[in-house]
Amino acid sequence: MKLEDVYRKLQPNIYAYFYVKTLHREAAEDLTHEVFYLAFKNFSSFKGKSTIKTWVFSIAKNVLKNYYRSQKYHQRLTEKMEKEKTITETLENEVVKKENNAEVLHLIHSLNYPEKDIVVFRIFGELSFREIGDLLGKSENYARITFHRAKLKLQKELKKDE
Repeated sequence: MKLEDVYRKLQPNIYAYFYVKTLHREAAEDLTHEVFYLAFKNFSSFKGKSTIKTWVFSIAKNVLKNYYRSQKYHQRLTEKMEKEKTITETLENEVVKKENNAEVLHLIHSLNYPEKDIVVFRIFGELSFREIGDLLGKSENYARITFHRAKLKLQKELKKDE
């Protein structure tokens, strides 16, 4: 597989992963570019012990850790949530959609580690349970069960608000 094909195939998933984790479009774009820069730069170190998708997501996971260390993550997250809420209230046609999306993102952020990462990897990264297990150093079954439990928690919280 050519590196260009890898980029075209995985870029939307990597971007979605970062957007959900940061709730900041510009940060998600910058982090996505950094991941693919590192992947292209270090492609010779890819040994094939995992899928290319898992390898790129492991780079993304490390890039995100570095981002969290270098940013005032919690302050930016709170500011973005407030801005998102304000924007949602002013756009009449998008109110219901944005509130639902914001609520779901907020609920995902309320999950504990590793549930949050597993949900994000699965839904936004479109990784298989095996790939998620590889990324977390756990089994495929662990990823599957943890995802199922997190999904039940999210569904329960969403039904509470109805």
